Amino acid sequence: MPLIQSSQDYLPYIDAAPSQSDIASAKALVTQSLPADYNTTLHERLPQYPDSDFSDLVAAEHARLAAGLPKEGGIDLSRYEAQDAPVSTDIAEWRAVLQNAYTSSEYLQSRLTNLGLLETFGKNAWLISNDQLEHILRDAEKEVIARKDELEALNEERRTAQAATRAEMETMEQTWRNGIGRMIDVEVAAEGLRREILERKRRAAK
Repeated sequence: MPLIQSSQDYLPYIDAAPSQSDIASAKALVTQSLPADYNTTLHERLPQYPDSDFSDLVAAEHARLAAGLPKEGGIDLSRYEAQDAPVSTDIAEWRAVLQNAYTSSEYLQSRLTNLGLLETFGKNAWLISNDQLEHILRDAEKEVIARKDELEALNEERRTAQAATRAEMETMEQTWRNGIGRMIDVEVAAEGLRREILERKRRAAK
């Protein structure tokens, strides 16, 4: 259900454009009817969004970003870098370096495999993807042109209909103005007659 229900009574091809003073008066009335906090408060008919329920980790990351603090922790990228032999003869330290070397070797091997696949099949996949995107773009452009044609046809139909009823609208408006004028004349004459009757009654009472 729309929030605003209104009908379009403006006839752009018949009615005269509003003056700047009329526009300013209308804007002043609109501003006067708005609440003081309309820039910061949502309309009462707008649905309320549910509160976000972030995990503690995500909430902590949001707090870090809001405070502008540098990133801490995360993935240790040093495991994928070239490993230097430790200076000491500690077995545990050598084992850790060797484990990182295995990790780096596996990563580099997987990267070489992916690069080889990309070199072999990537070009064709990229060309096929571009061709598909071109088809999507052409279909979208055709739809845009069709919608523009429909809009122009509808606008032309509206212009023709309003031009055909211009004379009738002007005649009806003039008739309405004449009717209002005659009604005011009748009311003035009736008021004058009432005053005359009252004046004669006063004279007769004397």
